[in-house]
Amino acid sequence: MKKLLPLLAAAGFALSFAAHAADAPAAGASATAKAPTAQQTRMKTCNADAGAKNLKGDERKAFMKECLSGNKASTQQDKMKSCNADAGAKNLKGDARKAFMKECLSGAAS
Repeated sequence: MKKLLPLLAAAGFALSFAAHAADAPAAGASATAKAPTAQQTRMKTCNADAGAKNLKGDERKAFMKECLSGNKASTQQDKMKSCNADAGAKNLKGDARKAFMKECLSGAAS
């Protein structure tokens, strides 16, 4: 019995120490916070933009979907449509149309 008490006390102390060590953060973990991922940064920016535009409900949902997708293709597609319409309005053909489209799509033309 005399030998059992010190063993139980040591086991209790070891279990207490192990439980406390598991709850404590790893060394240096609190000092170095993880940097936000690209998606988290995009989410924060899109959220701020939606708030600034005072969007609610379905409008906000649609805005967030487009913003978070990071899809730049729609902007390029819109530019292509606009430049095509301008070239058509000016009745440009062949090399003149090519040159106009190149300049228009590069953003040099307004």
